[in-house]
Amino acid sequence: MQPTATVLVYSDNSNTREQVRMATGRRPATDVPQVEFIECATPAAVIKELDRGGIDVCVLDGEAVPAGGMGICRQIKDEIFNCPPVLLLIGRPQDAWLATWSRADAAVTLPVEPVEFASALAGLLRRKNALSA
Repeated sequence: MQPTATVLVYSDNSNTREQVRMATGRRPATDVPQVEFIECATPAAVIKELDRGGIDVCVLDGEAVPAGGMGICRQIKDEIFNCPPVLLLIGRPQDAWLATWSRADAAVTLPVEPVEFASALAGLLRRKNALSA
């Protein structure tokens, strides 16, 4: 049995969380593990799950309210030891510089485009697996 990867998805919008799940499917690529999701709708839930451990990749909605994923990304990169890679969902391509400021490992635009998203997520899972090996 192949191991699974745990992906934390933060958005206050349940439709955005669903877009992430649908774009990923059971696994974003054939050479990465199947994915299990932990969904969070609040910043406090994100921190609680990260403190608990076992998260392989975080997907954070940069457009979330009241706290956007960019600010949370920057916070967790500062505060979480061995912070998992972060895939940031941004509102427009012009916001890529903000993703860089937040120290996100990758960024894709909303609405979620399945092929682009799955490719970015698979890349982060591959990198995480390579670092763990």
